[in-house]
Amino acid sequence: MTSPIRQISAPELKAMLDARTPFEFIDVRTPMERELAFIPGSRLLDQAVHDELMTRDKDALIVFQCHHGMRSQGAAEYFRQAGFTNLINVSGGIDAWSSLVDSTVPRY
Repeated sequence: MTSPIRQISAPELKAMLDARTPFEFIDVRTPMERELAFIPGSRLLDQAVHDELMTRDKDALIVFQCHHGMRSQGAAEYFRQAGFTNLINVSGGIDAWSSLVDSTVPRY
């Protein structure tokens, strides 16, 4: 069975950001990883952000990003199970972003 979580590439994320598409952009990495590198506009998924998201419309567009796309897939699945319906995972995560979109973002 395929996941209902839509997968997008780093260049597709860039296009969404450039088009100013309204969405919540959630970074599910650790605070230490985020200190090394981050994509502007993203928010670290901490308890406060989690609680805030849980109050949102279940159809709100939420995009999840991590280092390579695995943890963000898990986070998207968690929110899907909580009833959210419009979820996206960035395949390849910030590593793909650095390789394909913005080489000034450090790779680690």
